[in-house]
Amino acid sequence: MNGNGYGRTAGATGVNLLALRSHNGALVLDLLRTAGTAGISRLELAERTGLTPQAVSKIIARLRADGLVTEAGYRASTGGKPRTVLRLVPDAGHAVGLHLDRDELTAVLCDLTGAVVAERRAPLSLGAGADAVIEGAAHEVEALLAGASEGRGAVGPEPGSALLPVLGVGVALPGPLDHLHGVLHRVTGFPEWDGFPLRAALARRLGMPVVVDKDTNAAALGLAAVAGAHGSFAYLHLGTGLGAGLVIDGAVHRGARTRAGEFGHQVVQLGGPLCECGNRGCIEALCLAAVARGDVEEAARVLGTGAANLVGLLDIELVLLGGRTVEARPDAFVREVGFVLDEWARRQGEDPAVPVRVASGGSSGVAEGAAQLLLAPLFGRADG
Repeated sequence: MNGNGYGRTAGATGVNLLALRSHNGALVLDLLRTAGTAGISRLELAERTGLTPQAVSKIIARLRADGLVTEAGYRASTGGKPRTVLRLVPDAGHAVGLHLDRDELTAVLCDLTGAVVAERRAPLSLGAGADAVIEGAAHEVEALLAGASEGRGAVGPEPGSALLPVLGVGVALPGPLDHLHGVLHRVTGFPEWDGFPLRAALARRLGMPVVVDKDTNAAALGLAAVAGAHGSFAYLHLGTGLGAGLVIDGAVHRGARTRAGEFGHQVVQLGGPLCECGNRGCIEALCLAAVARGDVEEAARVLGTGAANLVGLLDIELVLLGGRTVEARPDAFVREVGFVLDEWARRQGEDPAVPVRVASGGSSGVAEGAAQLLLAPLFGRADG
């Protein structure tokens, strides 16, 4: 990891400097993660990172002492004795991912590989007030951890306090917000949240580290972790609202004030219907109105118009679609958004058009991305 806890693994090599040993440790740990159950040898780690075998051995010793790495047998070598194979211990650490949507809460517990080992859902109302939302979220997190701890046969004095190692809680919810300080701004439709220190309040209630980001940024981070650190794409999330998560050159792009990706509030129809943000003709208002009257094809074409704007502005390589509205009619959204992008590409003289796909992760994709807010720094993966 670098000084701010984040970094990019793709194409990077280790540096034999004591000051960068945490960065080197993250490189090694990420290679162990991607090696999976097959494992990887110390020599291979040295070759892949550019570190000396001695440096790799020191890092492995430290990771083994922390319980993150274990030996997984031997592999034949081209000469000399067989090489010891090492692998990551997935359950040596966990992260909670919490998606606070406007009307529903999703909580997942992920191991170090990002695999979901437990999940909970509950109704939620962001308009119920800060105290009710914080208490409800904390209750679901505690229940999630208590259930997972019982599954391991662990016993502790309080729910979630047993022997389950937890890095903390990543929280994803509609923006805009300040992800560095965990403070909400004027969440569309819920202006009463403006200025609320969500991260501090939930961390105080749970007694563990909390990280906060927009739902679309978290989902994009999770997708980047699955797809690898290369490439630039947009994740468009259409559910109770509409937003975008942007990944540029493998890193989540948030902008100077975490306002990048407020995709739903680009005006595409002057004098159009009033949006909850106060503007008229926003793409979110047009999409949601079309969905409300049952015209999914029209909603998808409007979404495609916004996607074409992004392709032209950012020259992205891929458009991924998600959110409960998309999940209800995935084929229609992929077809119609793809049609608009095909038409846009034809007018530009480009072939082929930027591809459109439904994002992996399904209904828990945002919550899984929220868990990556804690896991990504551990492995030095890109996080903008």
